[in-house]
Amino acid sequence: MGRVQNKVAIVTGGAQGIGAHYARALAAEGAKVVISDILDGASLAEELGNAARFINADISDRDDINRMVDFTVQAFGTVDILVNNAAIFASITPKPFLEIETDEFDRMMQVNVRGQFQVIQAVAPIMIGKRAGKIVNIASGVVHVGPPMMPHYTASKGAVWVMTKSLARELAEHEIQINSLCPGFVLSEQVLANKDKWSTFVEKAPQARLIKRDQTPEDLLGALMFLCSSDSNFMTGQSIVIDGGVTLR
Repeated sequence: MGRVQNKVAIVTGGAQGIGAHYARALAAEGAKVVISDILDGASLAEELGNAARFINADISDRDDINRMVDFTVQAFGTVDILVNNAAIFASITPKPFLEIETDEFDRMMQVNVRGQFQVIQAVAPIMIGKRAGKIVNIASGVVHVGPPMMPHYTASKGAVWVMTKSLARELAEHEIQINSLCPGFVLSEQVLANKDKWSTFVEKAPQARLIKRDQTPEDLLGALMFLCSSDSNFMTGQSIVIDGGVTLR
């Protein structure tokens, strides 16, 4: 029996890249998975079989979020696990902070912070009603490093990190565990597709690590399954940094 056998999971931003790896890992461990994304995840849902569904939804739109949660309940009856993964990252262009326009900054916060918050608001009543649930917010190792050229992204992930701690205090009485997973610089599908503008980061990231190699999506899956399963039942409000030893704390 899998570690999340018959649990119902939503993976936002799950159509490709790291999110798709999360969806596959949950399905492999027995979960019923709803893949939510603004990109097309129908082929991934088909790959995962009868225990997977895809819905096109934008987490910056509250109506889309509500539709996503309703779709999940109609398909599988409940929500047990939320992997709050959807975010803006690989599509941005690293640049000096003086060149970051207000619209770009605001869009980053709208998706990466408000979007994650509103998804939690939408699934929490279901979890509260049954006094059980696992929420994994995808933050980032950048909150402990503060890299240059993307302060708006770093600020957004710092907000996710501390928001997780605050929400843990409210959700604990309902037997809901909420934690954050903080990846380092991962060679995701999206980063590789935009390798020219990320070339400096791709080159320098392994040099900054104690483990001197590229980080891949597979490096995150053990921690993800720990946070989604009963193995983490006595852990909440915490962050797990998976960055090859860039951060020592």
